[in-house]
Amino acid sequence: MSTPTTSSGHAGRPMRRELLEGPIALTLLRKCLPVVGGMIAMMSFNLVDTWFIARLGPEPLAAVSFTFPVVFAVISLAIGLGIGTSAVVARLLGRGEIETVRRRATDAALLALAVGVLLTLLGLATLEPMFRLLGADAALLPHIRDYMGIWYLGAAAVIVPRVLNSVLRAQGNTLIPGLMMALAALLNGLLDWLLIFGVGPFPALGVQGAALATVLSWSAMTAALFWHRELRDCLDLRQLTPGGLMDSWRELSRIAVPAAITSVFTPLALALVTRIVADHGHLAVAGYGIGTRIEAIAQIGVLALSMTLPPLVSQNAGAGQHERVRRAIYGCFAFVIVWQLGVWLMLQLLAPWLVAGYTAGGEMGEVLRSFLWWVPLGLGAQGVVILAVSSFNALHEPARAMRLSVIRLFLLTVPLAWLGGVLGGAQGIFIGLFVANVLVGLVAWRILRRRLVTMQVAEVPA
Repeated sequence: MSTPTTSSGHAGRPMRRELLEGPIALTLLRKCLPVVGGMIAMMSFNLVDTWFIARLGPEPLAAVSFTFPVVFAVISLAIGLGIGTSAVVARLLGRGEIETVRRRATDAALLALAVGVLLTLLGLATLEPMFRLLGADAALLPHIRDYMGIWYLGAAAVIVPRVLNSVLRAQGNTLIPGLMMALAALLNGLLDWLLIFGVGPFPALGVQGAALATVLSWSAMTAALFWHRELRDCLDLRQLTPGGLMDSWRELSRIAVPAAITSVFTPLALALVTRIVADHGHLAVAGYGIGTRIEAIAQIGVLALSMTLPPLVSQNAGAGQHERVRRAIYGCFAFVIVWQLGVWLMLQLLAPWLVAGYTAGGEMGEVLRSFLWWVPLGLGAQGVVILAVSSFNALHEPARAMRLSVIRLFLLTVPLAWLGGVLGGAQGIFIGLFVANVLVGLVAWRILRRRLVTMQVAEVPA
């Protein structure tokens, strides 16, 4: 029989109160640090894969660059499901409805598993048509088949642990998710070395080895999470019923489905931009692919905040502490603008080393250098957008988040990237991305500021 819970927490342990009572800046810093550590390791997944695959030649590297939008789409879907789960669980915690947390957390994990299996089936059935649509030619498709044919088999292992981690983060536990991400990244790096080139008894599998390393690493992370005591206290299959499952999925879907769709918008736009870049040749795609992986590392602070700020917003909104919500969001906005400017300056210092390390110079190196100058320059404004979207989801207003994402990606990013490509080639594309980020950052600031003012007015007693 399941261990009984109390109104103060699971299995008689008190509920974490830092997000409701702790100093905002210090609390967010403490919660972000483990996430930053884990995400730096996890983002190295792509950089390590790229470094090893680059040793195989330009065609395998370009092929794997074509897979990135699809891989990112699946990961973004997982992130969206995690955002929805975190928003539901954190608000319930803020209201003190601890028993309901267990039901929602269990059913969210089952939803993640079902979505993963469905994506495996769809991905394998549409593999070649999808990548032909993205612009891959006959020379690259064999490498893409080798990579994605294995990667799709692990779709559930990509999605489930992100939802499980969101349950822990909703409670204020960021240490275990960060540690799990770091261990998975270390395992991936070791398996890359063993499986891509073949070491000792391991066969040299090339790009298949890179995909297999990723699947095995995520699977190991999923297994480890299920053994964690705090998470097991949130999961209970004994009370599972079809009717209860449908009720939970309906409640979760009000946030998770729009959040997932919003998250998928990013890789969809990335796929469209990749298609625009593809018109300038394989070397441009390869340089752009390396740049997007470096960009992900450059956004590590923003991405960490996008995971730690929403639980604080949801818990405090659930508890009626709206002024605390406002101060947290505005403080994070100011921080990411200053932080990303510092990151841009650092990238300019590192640019010669990055170009030399990931390319052989020539056109690919020129594309990467241009990317590193223009795109990171707009990441502060993009950070404001990312935090605004995550804040709207945390406030259970996913429709606003979706509208903001549509403005960012499809009304500004893709059109301006296309226009820039027409006027200035690959560099013009990157200038278009920079301008789009600045414009949508201003829009996001205005929309969220208006919403927070409305929240404060509603809080003032008549």
